[in-house]
Amino acid sequence: MAPKNRIIIDTDPGVDDVLALLLSLSASPEELEVAMISVSYGNVPLHSTLRNVVALFHVLEKEMEWRESTGKGRPYGALSAFKPIVAIGAEHALEDEILMADHFHGADGLHGVHEAHPHLSPSDTWRSLFTDTPSEPVDQTIDPASYSKFFTPSKTPAHKKMLQILKENPEDTITIVAIGPLTNVALAAAEDTETFLRVKELVVMGGAVGVEGNITPCAEFNTYADAVAAARVFALTSYTPSSTMPPVIHGKSVLPAYPTKLSRQLKLTLFPLDITTPHELRRKFFDAKIKPLKESGSPLAQWTDTFMTGTFNKIEAMLGDGSEEGLSLHDPLTIWYMISRDDPAWKPAPTLEDIRIETCGQWTRGMHVLDRRVRAKPGEKSSAVTTYPEDPMDAVTLDDVPGDTMGWLSVRNGNRINRVVESPGVDVFPDELINRLFG
Repeated sequence: MAPKNRIIIDTDPGVDDVLALLLSLSASPEELEVAMISVSYGNVPLHSTLRNVVALFHVLEKEMEWRESTGKGRPYGALSAFKPIVAIGAEHALEDEILMADHFHGADGLHGVHEAHPHLSPSDTWRSLFTDTPSEPVDQTIDPASYSKFFTPSKTPAHKKMLQILKENPEDTITIVAIGPLTNVALAAAEDTETFLRVKELVVMGGAVGVEGNITPCAEFNTYADAVAAARVFALTSYTPSSTMPPVIHGKSVLPAYPTKLSRQLKLTLFPLDITTPHELRRKFFDAKIKPLKESGSPLAQWTDTFMTGTFNKIEAMLGDGSEEGLSLHDPLTIWYMISRDDPAWKPAPTLEDIRIETCGQWTRGMHVLDRRVRAKPGEKSSAVTTYPEDPMDAVTLDDVPGDTMGWLSVRNGNRINRVVESPGVDVFPDELINRLFG
């Protein structure tokens, strides 16, 4: 039976990214296929995020061996059934300096897990599998195809590999789940926009709409890390992408404008901090679940406990009020959505929302801007006249409103974002996550 959902995960592994990857690979083959993991800079530099992905598969190989030797079965169905491509992408934002979150995730992105468990970390021979640069000479003794049971390394840049997968598969069969900065996604969209728009859905963890940010008072980390990339990607949801594209600074843009006429709009489903933050994995719950697994010798439990303990300790120091630590499951929530998206408990905002990305503000860069004024949009009325009946959104004559600066009251202008506002349960997810990860 073919999987209900086939996905590309674009990620910058730190802690919750790794939990999201584990959740995706723990799905059944009928639920999910991970076709590709696109690796980006983000929480830590690119070489560290890539190392964390390779280490994850190394640990899972050890875990499967341990489970077979102890008769505990193999819960990671998608891991066994499919072999995703792993490709590396951008090392930095399109137009900004590198921003990292190593203050939260640790210098390596996983709170020193590689030093704590060297027996669970792969040797550095994997580095030449992803690049032919002089600093990483090719090890002729390594066959990329057989290096790992569970993934296939690629030397093709991540955004080009995304486009290749989208081109080789029928339209609307591949979903991209973006849980890091949107740089790789923006590069793919710019290089071949029509091929990129073959994507079934782009699921994005990012932004803060009605709550405070987590990197500045109004911005969330992934968006702030590359606000220009986010603005460019969001613009593809608009009937007129040029209306929400980031302004060109100093007369030069790193990427070209999109074609004037596009065949369709991007379907973008957004998971901002508003919905992700309340979904927490609490320390006492995690410790109680992980302790017997550690004691029984699970490599995955030992590895995961190290970076989770480091994370909880960091949260404790940040809170400083003696309350129980909880890790918000930002990135894993998007994977839970992909696994259980048919559940009617997943609810979007009542209508598609015109959410725009601020790219120039001194204090508001990365902010998700939503028009909260109550204003009529004449173009939405049934009496609106069109000049091209075969294309009802082409030249809506009643779409212009006097005094409407920046087209906030226009139907043709502005983004159209599907924002998730409810899940199957804040209290349900932690147990679901742990049960899937550790069987």
